[in-house]
Amino acid sequence: MTEKKANILVIEDEPTIIEFLRTGLRYEGYDVLIAPEGKRGFDLAKHRGADLIILDLMLPDIDGMEICKKLRAGGNRVPIIILTAKTSVTDRVSGLDTGADDYITKPFSFEELVARVRALLRRTGHESEKTLLEIEDIILNVESMEVTRDGSPVHLTPAEFSLLELFMRHPKRVFTRETLLNRIFGYDFAGDTNIVDVHISHLRDKIKDKPPKLIRTVYGSGYSLQPERE
Repeated sequence: MTEKKANILVIEDEPTIIEFLRTGLRYEGYDVLIAPEGKRGFDLAKHRGADLIILDLMLPDIDGMEICKKLRAGGNRVPIIILTAKTSVTDRVSGLDTGADDYITKPFSFEELVARVRALLRRTGHESEKTLLEIEDIILNVESMEVTRDGSPVHLTPAEFSLLELFMRHPKRVFTRETLLNRIFGYDFAGDTNIVDVHISHLRDKIKDKPPKLIRTVYGSGYSLQPERE
């Protein structure tokens, strides 16, 4: 029986970020509920509940800090990750002082966000996702950020590690270049999708991906990890 993923409430008004989070979190298997206004988000958090809340501070009707304060004052202890363009230490401290559990500044990559989501959900007992991934003779340790192939260490850049983790969590799934670009480099990345091909090429070299390749090009679509052994 497949374990049910957590419910995540996103309280955010920017359409680009809403779609970025909705698509990425659903890819990970989470149930996602969107509230583009603060009042709607607060009501959903109170009456429908959530296992985790992603909360923007700059909302059109109610300040995100106020929402966080009201939820905590009412006894709601659901983990809250604050999203904001404010970067000062004072702003970070203020956000955490209101009762938020984590704080991410915009722009951000999806991989950074989802790593924090997993950590908070594990802490509250809602997430039992593997932190040690193994496909064929490749072992990836999410917590130590170490990779080995056939027992030998493989030294990857953060982007290469994120790509490999994504592929290993979702074997056989085809990812478009645009999806990989957004997942690894963030929704605001202005570069060409060819940078994905460069990183995939480097990753293949480092894991000694010989034909038939483990990470395969799906022509006209993108890339997919295709294990030989099931």
